[in-house]
Amino acid sequence: MYMGFIIWLAVSAAFIVLGIYVMLSTREVAFGFWANAKVFPVEDVKGYNRAVGKLWCVFGCVFALLGIPLLPGLDAGYIVITILGSLLEAIAVMVIYVTVIEKKYRKDKNR
Repeated sequence: MYMGFIIWLAVSAAFIVLGIYVMLSTREVAFGFWANAKVFPVEDVKGYNRAVGKLWCVFGCVFALLGIPLLPGLDAGYIVITILGSLLEAIAVMVIYVTVIEKKYRKDKNR
């Protein structure tokens, strides 16, 4: 009965663990945000990794909350909140990354 919600929480936990790993990493390599794309030249690698890690942690926490309508006993109509909320959250994360993090940590500010 709770299988959908448990899987949803597992995916959320994966995002949070990824965020913590990126935040606490001591590597001098900037972690990528986009799949299969090279990272732009980064001015402050530690600060950039910390910012991306926080972004992933917040994403995971909000993602977990959006899974609450998957709990049994709730009206099936609430699943719309999960679907639309996840979509809007993903778009918001992309916008925050491009407008805040990338703008702040890009080495060549003219791009």
